[in-house]
Amino acid sequence: MKTLLLTLCLSLAPLSAPLAETLHFVTEEYAPFNYTKDGKLTGIAVDQIEVIAKAAGIDYTMEIMPWARAFATAESQPKTCVFTTGYNRERADRFLWVNPLLKDEMVLLKRKDGSKGPTTIKDALSLKAGSQRGDFAVEALEEMGFKDIDLAADIDISVRKLLSARIDLMPTSIKTYENLVKQGQPVEKAMLMAGQIYGLACQKDTPPDLVKRLQAELDTLIENGEQDRIFTAYGLPPNTRTAENGAKK
Repeated sequence: MKTLLLTLCLSLAPLSAPLAETLHFVTEEYAPFNYTKDGKLTGIAVDQIEVIAKAAGIDYTMEIMPWARAFATAESQPKTCVFTTGYNRERADRFLWVNPLLKDEMVLLKRKDGSKGPTTIKDALSLKAGSQRGDFAVEALEEMGFKDIDLAADIDISVRKLLSARIDLMPTSIKTYENLVKQGQPVEKAMLMAGQIYGLACQKDTPPDLVKRLQAELDTLIENGEQDRIFTAYGLPPNTRTAENGAKK
């Protein structure tokens, strides 16, 4: 009888063990923060999330898709997080947040074609602006007063529209602008916009403990200088430089 009971206990033990929880990270093609290279997801934000998830002992999957779909998926599916997501008041209570993966200023870009470009917001509003569907930058344009905003599926399409004169202005981060110039794209700054924090936005029913563990590891990543080293590895200035500049404005 003792042998039978021991056998039953051993056979039932795996059923009572806690199941490992898996987070699902979704993002878009948006170099240099999250993009596909040689069939593998890489980028400044991807590297940070992989490091903090592993350090926190959290299993995860990572998938790339159009931004509007990624954002909607993260808002509706438990244990799903979207990045690199602009943080603002309107979005603050819609997700559980892990911040900051990036602190950056925003800028309106124009074609580098010798034209002067807008010097005031009033001038800018007379031009055609475009961005990615569901992107924080669309909200930024709306707050500036833009009405008829051209929407694209991803940033590559927005850039092509800008260069082909289908749109006149495109908002993006300073770091993305610097990366486009590094790639040889003929774009330049038209005017600065407000600064922005970007992070990991998780569906509200995601276990808070998982989010807290990710935040703790991100804090450590920032404090030990590893976040800055990741930025530098991709040829961009450290994140701290932008944060300091923003604090002075």
